[in-house]
Amino acid sequence: MSNKPYKVMVDLIDVYWDDPVAFAEDILSFHPDVWQRDVLNDLAGNPFVSVRSGQGVGKTSVEAVAVIWYLCCRPNSKIVCTAPTRQQLNDVLWAEIAKWMESSLVKNFLKWTKTKVYMAGNEERWFATARTATKPENMQGFHEDYMLFVVDEASGVADNIMEAILGTLSGAENKLLMCGNPTRTSGVFYDSHHRDRGDYKVHKVSSWDSSRASKENIERLIRRYGEDSDVVRVRVYGDFPKSEPDTFIHLEKVEAATMREVYGEEYGFAIPEDAPLEIGVDVARFGDDQTVICPRIGHFVPYLKTYSKQDTMVTAGNALMLAKALMLEYGRPSCVIKIDDDGVGGGVTDRLREVVYEEGLHIDVIDCHNGGRAIDSDHYENWGTESWATIRDYLHDGEIQLPDDEDLVGQLSTRKYRITSKGKIHLESKDDMKKRGLRSPDRADAVVLAFAKTGKEALDDDVAALLRGVRVHG
Repeated sequence: MSNKPYKVMVDLIDVYWDDPVAFAEDILSFHPDVWQRDVLNDLAGNPFVSVRSGQGVGKTSVEAVAVIWYLCCRPNSKIVCTAPTRQQLNDVLWAEIAKWMESSLVKNFLKWTKTKVYMAGNEERWFATARTATKPENMQGFHEDYMLFVVDEASGVADNIMEAILGTLSGAENKLLMCGNPTRTSGVFYDSHHRDRGDYKVHKVSSWDSSRASKENIERLIRRYGEDSDVVRVRVYGDFPKSEPDTFIHLEKVEAATMREVYGEEYGFAIPEDAPLEIGVDVARFGDDQTVICPRIGHFVPYLKTYSKQDTMVTAGNALMLAKALMLEYGRPSCVIKIDDDGVGGGVTDRLREVVYEEGLHIDVIDCHNGGRAIDSDHYENWGTESWATIRDYLHDGEIQLPDDEDLVGQLSTRKYRITSKGKIHLESKDDMKKRGLRSPDRADAVVLAFAKTGKEALDDDVAALLRGVRVHG
């Protein structure tokens, strides 16, 4: 490093060592909210800071500011940024760092790559790096007097990885900044706000308290799921979920699925060739409900397709077009489409079967009936309840990845159940949900259909049920 930039960095360290707020304003032209000021000031004077919040409050921005400040104001510093998924780390946090760095007064002294930001002329000793929180060894091997770990969506980071981070923080001025929606009622992040609170400077930020959060979106969430629902507690108020005992699927299991990569490093970030391609279609015709088409490839749901006010012929065409595109994209010779056949869904099923026959397509079209008899009729009142139990089990076992769609998260985590007089599990009806002020769980139902057990899969699971003449798809 030449003398001039070296002198500039010395001046920065001298002026902004313990004043990240002034650094943010003077160097980055970032003007923090009150809570962001408090977090930055706490980070300057304390080793451990933990922030739980609603969504849209500016967590990622304050993390990016903290990274650039620490990198510029601590000599030979090392910073490790991590998050549960590559998407959250690279597309969100790392991109935010690049945005503020590019418009800053220090952009000529820092060099940015896809996985590293380093001080010009000192790449090996003075840097920030991006490491996905997939295995403990990604967090180990860092030792420096000045070191900062920034953990984004901290509630979704596994305990063994957090323990590896804590074990690394042994230097004189090593720091940890954890931020996230409080989705899980256990683990290091949860403990930082409860059992271990005395070791941390903790902050709780409601979306109502942020000038950056969309008030329209807040009101929509409250209107759809209720003031006291776990969805609103977590995503608006920054409170941990309470998980009512009669809720069929707990919120923390659904949130975890949105922060997971099921085909991560152990799969080379590639979907296995034998992963089946299946599509769930929940059909609505008119009114407020939506038609939702959910593809899944193996245990991965890449996205949802939603449509409003479409007739059954258009819905059939959309499902068929998506099936063909995905078979081509993923190199699959066949596909299964499962349709909620009750009501107007029957028209979609009939039209799809006609086209599949006419064109000679390798697509199996299966009609599903929520009120039909369950395969395991000893434990479930109907097939619809049993199909929701299937997705619940996948979520409980941590085996699937879902898109971070707040309506999907809300619908999966707000449906209730009861035990009948015969000891069977009975899922709350859609009519009863609407009486509680909730909309039809169209997105959730499409995901449930995509994973529901039908056909040969059901035969393998329960031959005896089929021998008794039970319709495997309801």
